[in-house]
Amino acid sequence: MLSGLRKRRKGRGQNPSTPTSDGTTPEIRTPAEGEESVVVPVETIVKLQREKFKSTRARIDEWFIGKRRVLFPLGLAIGVLASFFLLSPLPPHIAYMLEDYDLSSLSFPGLEFEWGQITDSLSKSAPGKLWAESRDFRVGTALKEQGLEAEHPVILVPGIVSTGLESWTTAPAYRQYFRKRLWGTTTMVRAVLTDRERWISALMLDPDTGLDPPGLKVRAAQGLDAASTFMPGKGIGYWIWSKIIENLAVLNYDSNNLHMAAYDWRLSYYNLEVRDGYFSRIKTRIESFKKREGKKVVLVSHSMGGTVVMYFLKWVEAPSYGGGGPNWVEDHIEAYVNIAGTLLGVPKAMSAFVSGEMRDTVEINPAGAYVLEKFFSRKERARLFRSWAGSASMWIKGGDAVWGTPSPSPYDSDPSNLMSNHTPTPPEFIGAPDDPPNTPPEHSHARFFNFRSVPPAPQAQSGPGVPGNLSAAQAGDWVLGNTEDRWQRMMALNYSYGIERDEEQLKKNGDDHTKFSNPLEVQLPNAPSMRIYCLYGHGKDTERSYWYAASEYELEDSANPLPGDECAATEDANVTRNQIDTAVHNESGTPRVKSGVRIGEGDGTVALLSLGAMCVEGWKPGTRWNPHGVKVITQEVSRLLSFFQFQPERLRQMAHKPEPYDPRGGEKTSDHIDILGSQALNEAVLRIAAGRGEDVEEKFVSNIREYAKKIRWD
Repeated sequence: MLSGLRKRRKGRGQNPSTPTSDGTTPEIRTPAEGEESVVVPVETIVKLQREKFKSTRARIDEWFIGKRRVLFPLGLAIGVLASFFLLSPLPPHIAYMLEDYDLSSLSFPGLEFEWGQITDSLSKSAPGKLWAESRDFRVGTALKEQGLEAEHPVILVPGIVSTGLESWTTAPAYRQYFRKRLWGTTTMVRAVLTDRERWISALMLDPDTGLDPPGLKVRAAQGLDAASTFMPGKGIGYWIWSKIIENLAVLNYDSNNLHMAAYDWRLSYYNLEVRDGYFSRIKTRIESFKKREGKKVVLVSHSMGGTVVMYFLKWVEAPSYGGGGPNWVEDHIEAYVNIAGTLLGVPKAMSAFVSGEMRDTVEINPAGAYVLEKFFSRKERARLFRSWAGSASMWIKGGDAVWGTPSPSPYDSDPSNLMSNHTPTPPEFIGAPDDPPNTPPEHSHARFFNFRSVPPAPQAQSGPGVPGNLSAAQAGDWVLGNTEDRWQRMMALNYSYGIERDEEQLKKNGDDHTKFSNPLEVQLPNAPSMRIYCLYGHGKDTERSYWYAASEYELEDSANPLPGDECAATEDANVTRNQIDTAVHNESGTPRVKSGVRIGEGDGTVALLSLGAMCVEGWKPGTRWNPHGVKVITQEVSRLLSFFQFQPERLRQMAHKPEPYDPRGGEKTSDHIDILGSQALNEAVLRIAAGRGEDVEEKFVSNIREYAKKIRWD
């Protein structure tokens, strides 16, 4: 019987019984004639049972996993069911039953534990985990072996959304979140999934005061951990400042000479001082470091943190604000390291203000877009983003003088279609400074917002609804015209985004807080011995200009969340509903267009003009914006610079070179955030902090110097 079983297995393509641990398969003697039974040792029976189990398990494994006959259809079925229940309206009888239950109070107390388990498993299975870990502290170790040590105290200033925000609200409805981070941890994920409305209410600011809404209090986390890692987990997390902190620690930096100047990035810069005394605290910290260490301080900023530092450098000098006097910066600041700074604004911020969109949201697939719109609509995103007055500091600055003057078109020549009183004198250069070669005038980035030649919706026939093709200056006015009055007042009270060429007025602007965050309207401080280092990456597709579609008007603060909904009172509507025109797509054009977004040069987030134009041209010693001769060094990060220095075209193509086994790109990346972990940037920061800033030399991989010369500085 057993031998017959072995034959049947063989006939089905299976191997004979798997050998036992000693390499043999147990055999049972066939009864001879006259024998009714055969004595079989217990050990043999046990071995046969084990082999039978192993063979059956092997067949199951091959069928279930190896051929994926079950996993794929099972996963597909689960996905379809999940999509059905998540995306489809509930049947009336189920919806009626659920009315008796308070689903808003659902919570998942084990979510943090589960997230930790998942991230721990991912960290152990990631292909490049051990490889990446071997590079931690490497830059610091190499420089320490060269004799570098901590020299100047260092203050780190993070960018927007980098700092964790924690709840200090004591109202009963929010006590479950007390002292927990509503931004930057798994608590945020749990709140968004199970308590979305309360989470949004907690993070929104009062639209009239720009401060905490009545009864709610959210504050920035403090300490080095406040912005070192986003969504930390066991062995894994989205690091931000961690790599720089680790390498600085090797040179003997710690909490005594290293400080993270975390802040509530939702607030306008003026309100940062009003509510939190933020700039006063930075001033006190710098003075304390100088007194304790006997050395001037190095400021290191990233992204929007660069604009925060610019504000501080003017605030601390101004008689009506910091009161430090004209020599304070010279006496206290050794160097300012500006990493991927948003000096002249960010184009993608403009689209976020007007419609709550950017390239990241319009390029997802239709199913994902539908889910996103259902869960967190464009209007909700724009409303939340506009409530964060700090984000308005990334409004593009300089208007057409910086971002380009479009060639006139018949539609643009009609005064009724112009969205502003901007009537610039005929420039010597038509187009955008950073247009690719052979760009047709109608496709120039100088046309910042573009609208296809289609009849506008009936509700948009009059007023500031559907314009033609807008330059940067006209687009700014159009965005303001399509936002709430309260937001327009906030902009006027906190920011200015023009360009000032009169030197006397530039001096007066040194005591006007609305000008502090715009490097085109104030002068660099009176600090001739200070050095400014502009460090940024290049080579990633970056949003530069847009195609937009406008539809009907709607009321301010209307509760209608979706584009297809009707306005409650159309005759009283005063703003248009707008969205990126994703139907426009041309990846073979010049410049390329992807889902309504024109692609330009930059680090994936900030356009090249904003990253480098002030550094290479606007702040040249002796210019009206740098009358005291502050030295500015620009280094575009690329590990291939020295190898391809005599092949500039090849060099530009290779500026961004992520490594395949590192999800963050490794030491070769030029990505806006991931560059904080690049070898070249870490080495530059450490050398400056260690008093060896003269070793950091200018290096370029882009055409920023040529682009900057095309800007209308005069």
